[in-house]
Amino acid sequence: MEIASKYSPAETEEKWYSYWMEQKFFRSVPDEREPYTIVIPPPNVTGVLHMGHMLNNTIQDILVRRARMQGKNACWVPGTDHASIATEAKVVNKLQEEGISKNSLTREEFLKHAWEWTEKHGGIILEQLKKLGASCDWDRTCFTMDEIRSAGVIKVFVDLYRKGHIYRGIRMVNWDPAAKTALSDEEVIYREVQSKLYYIRYQVEGEPDQYVTVATTRPETILGDTAVCVNPGDERFKHLVGKKVLVPLINRPIPVLEDEYVDMEFGTGCLKITPAHDINDYEIGMRHNLESIDILNDDGTLSDAAQLYIGEDRFDVREKIAVDLEKSGNLVKVEDYTNKVGYSERTDAVIEPKLSTQWFLKMSELAKPALKAVIEDEIRFHPPKFKNLYRHWMENVKDWCISRQLWWGHRIPVYYLEDGSYVVAETEDEAVRLAREKTGNNSLTINDLKQDEDVLDTWASSWLWPITVFDGFNPDNKEIDYYYPTNDLVTAPEIIFFWVARMIMAGYEYRGTYPFKNVYFTGIVRDSQRRKMSKSLGNSPEPLELIKKYGADGVRMGILLCSPAGNDILFDESLTEQGRNFANKIWNAFRLVKSQEVAAGMEQPESSALAVEWFSNKLNQSIETIDSYFEKYRISDALMEIYHLFRDEFSSWYLELIKPAYQQPIDEKTHQATLKFFDDLMRLLHPFMPFITEEIWHHLEPRKEGESIMVSLQPEAKPYDAELLRQFEHVKEAITAIRNLRQEKNLSPREALKAMVMKGKDGYFERLDPVLKKMANLGSVESVGEKVKGAVSFLVKSSEYFIPLEGLINVDEEIGKLEEELKRMKGFLNGVMKKLGNEKFVSNAPAKVVELEKKKKADAEAKIQVLTESLENLKK
Repeated sequence: MEIASKYSPAETEEKWYSYWMEQKFFRSVPDEREPYTIVIPPPNVTGVLHMGHMLNNTIQDILVRRARMQGKNACWVPGTDHASIATEAKVVNKLQEEGISKNSLTREEFLKHAWEWTEKHGGIILEQLKKLGASCDWDRTCFTMDEIRSAGVIKVFVDLYRKGHIYRGIRMVNWDPAAKTALSDEEVIYREVQSKLYYIRYQVEGEPDQYVTVATTRPETILGDTAVCVNPGDERFKHLVGKKVLVPLINRPIPVLEDEYVDMEFGTGCLKITPAHDINDYEIGMRHNLESIDILNDDGTLSDAAQLYIGEDRFDVREKIAVDLEKSGNLVKVEDYTNKVGYSERTDAVIEPKLSTQWFLKMSELAKPALKAVIEDEIRFHPPKFKNLYRHWMENVKDWCISRQLWWGHRIPVYYLEDGSYVVAETEDEAVRLAREKTGNNSLTINDLKQDEDVLDTWASSWLWPITVFDGFNPDNKEIDYYYPTNDLVTAPEIIFFWVARMIMAGYEYRGTYPFKNVYFTGIVRDSQRRKMSKSLGNSPEPLELIKKYGADGVRMGILLCSPAGNDILFDESLTEQGRNFANKIWNAFRLVKSQEVAAGMEQPESSALAVEWFSNKLNQSIETIDSYFEKYRISDALMEIYHLFRDEFSSWYLELIKPAYQQPIDEKTHQATLKFFDDLMRLLHPFMPFITEEIWHHLEPRKEGESIMVSLQPEAKPYDAELLRQFEHVKEAITAIRNLRQEKNLSPREALKAMVMKGKDGYFERLDPVLKKMANLGSVESVGEKVKGAVSFLVKSSEYFIPLEGLINVDEEIGKLEEELKRMKGFLNGVMKKLGNEKFVSNAPAKVVELEKKKKADAEAKIQVLTESLENLKK
């Protein structure tokens, strides 16, 4: 295969992804190997790739590719989520553009449009993930509303109902007027907003000059008031208890009651009670048997029960009623007020608390084993800081409102009889059978039953995802026993309650164990100004455009360079550029090695033999470090270790050290070792940068059809000589010092110098002289027993190196430079001594800080000594 002069990501990526697919390398079926399983957090079926997806799926692919290269049977299950609210909203908008109202359609007609929309736009995101290099088992692609997943969802609803965990009741729910559905508490986002506090007075019935004043941020809700409440301990209003007051504008008489809930310090001390539109008011209403008047329609307009402003939007009414209350003399004053308002996580509409008949799932018993599993580290969170957040939510978990007033989704399997009673069944046939048993009427048919109109919350399907993707509710399917529990889950902390906690509950309820062993929480991708990336802000790059520009490997590397687990990612396009540049560096280094002329039978130079020995040990040390990082889920750190290993150690040191003289060949032994190192490095790097590593791996030596780096094994760490590595670092320090000396003195790098070393306890190792001579271009290295006059010197640990410069430099000029540097160092030492001489500093500063200052003192003193001696040598 001819090696191109430049690396072309586009050609390489298309070629190798097609090859991987053709060879079915992503495919997994149960066998005798240890399984490694990840299930993808299913994106919305009609969604498109964004930077958060890029980060999440890059991390998943790294974990899966590494497991595959460790000989495990790696299975990464892809799929999409039906996203009830988001998808239904898109279909409704599309129909409106065509002049069709949802209300004019039957359920079946609407669902036909929804399925058409899903089939047209669905799955785009999965195709986009292929461009990133995602090695999912695409034959296993699932959809939360496909037949198998749907059957599992319905089976679980019926089972939980029969266990007494699911119930139907009228409760105060979070109502989304835009989506016209109830939401769970977790789907409400609270934001601090600048509101108004309206002080409104209610006339005491029969006493024209007597009023009570209440304060509210929602004046439109007074039309649903059914009481005014005061605290039993509030003497100011004792005389009003038992009387009635009139609701302004509509003059409905309502009682004045006492209740401990009322805060005497808030507002006026009087609280208006609207049981249909506030959770606390609802509870007070239950205690006092108050009427509930629902003044809002499902779309947030006022209902007939409001008596005024019927059909008008709640926020328009807020403005109008303030004007009307002022005209009627009931508005006392309006103040600016900061409060928290709930918004729909899906539509961003302001939530209305609303009384509604809904289906709920009791959570307290299901939560107990799921809480224990995380607290006791049966399931490990990475980073562990999220354990406290999880524990707080689980210890205060509320029942889950699982019904949604939508048509797109899993229809609730409840069938009502004419008298309002109902049966819960997995199928229509089972529903008829149960209805006949319930009523004793064997002539009942499905036409006598009416199925519940609502659908289940989307999360009520995705909480079963690790089970249903393996058809886990089918007793004849044994795959679930092989692949479950899965190994790792990669997700965002903002869905720790929506999804992670609920999957853990479902796992213990239905499989008796955890659904995954580890949870890796990614951060939020933000721009350089720390703003969350979003298309509305225009600060989110188009992922596929980044891939076109920098290559998939460059983008994968760039997004990982800034993403430690659990911390927000400050993304900058320069990072993907850095990733592309690294790919180019790898390619150029590879071309250099492959272009070298190899001389068979040529003796291996000492410097090359030492280089091979050193890098072999360095490689094994790095493999050990990389393994340790992966065990701790420090994936970005693992990448940085490989990055520095290749860029700094292999390219900058090893390749320089083995490079033959100009136009000379390289010996075969060194060249073969170098190709083996390249192979190991590519295999280490493959999970992070799959495309370029596959391309180079195939160029390293002839490969057969069906071979691939992705199914080769990761290099394993072998014992290494830590002492050799330590010594080599000191040699590198000496080489760097000599190179700096050349630069400072304007000495040609081609001019061979002489080095003399006064050996101390550490810092000089004679066996590594060939390395020192080759890399520093030294004609000789001699050991001496005393300081060398007329030479420039430097220290490496306790060994002093002397470089005679007679005839090579202007001595007077050099003396001037050294004197200037000596003056600077003495000034620095003086500052450090002042700090250490300050008793207050030494007593109060942390021990580490004091130790650092002492080290600065010792280093400065050693440097001053070398400078002084160098000056003395030059002046002699």
